[in-house]
Amino acid sequence: MATEKNAEDFGDSSTASLKIVPKDYAYPLLEDPQGALTSPTEGGQTLVTRGGFNYFHYGCDGHQDAGWGCGYRTLQSAISWLQRRRGLSDHVPSIREIQQILVALGDKGPQFVGSRDWIGTLEEFYVIDVLHQVPCKILHAKELGSAEILGQIRSYFEKYQGFIAMGGLGDTASKAITGYHCSARGRIFLQVVDPHFKGVPNRQQLIDQGYVRWVPVDEFPSSTYNLCLILQP
Repeated sequence: MATEKNAEDFGDSSTASLKIVPKDYAYPLLEDPQGALTSPTEGGQTLVTRGGFNYFHYGCDGHQDAGWGCGYRTLQSAISWLQRRRGLSDHVPSIREIQQILVALGDKGPQFVGSRDWIGTLEEFYVIDVLHQVPCKILHAKELGSAEILGQIRSYFEKYQGFIAMGGLGDTASKAITGYHCSARGRIFLQVVDPHFKGVPNRQQLIDQGYVRWVPVDEFPSSTYNLCLILQP
């Protein structure tokens, strides 16, 4: 099932007073972590994200979020991609700023700021909506491998070459989907950028350790998934 949402669904809010301040990081964030990844099979159809983004992962800004911050990190990578696609400066909100936005929206209570509470795909959409007023399509997938869901993912990459934030109810590990591949024999793979890495990454290391990889759809954990498709032309 798909749901399309945009800024008009929320109306005016106190988030207008929140400022996203420029950040200084201890080391440069890795750009385009999927850039060295090759197609999983020869032939077939491969569709990938167009445009660059910074790879946000556990602890990349000094905030120790291992075990609970993957949704925030996927969101930060998505915002980085969106800002570059629109030719904007990289002013990606911190975890605390994301929490402040959700409180100002009324989605969370004041105690949420400074907490270690998780966020999911809907919260990720709310923040994208408030910061950039970009419509998104939310896919609720009872079966990620269903023909309907895979058809919508393929159509999305064909039309938008975009960026998908994904989380599951059983598979609680938030991740980005940055590509779609259908082999010549019809097997479907999704390109995953996983934010659970800790340390200073490089592209080959992420590939070798499986943080950036092509995953056959039938190998994803059994779960209901929510996907946020950012509809940025």
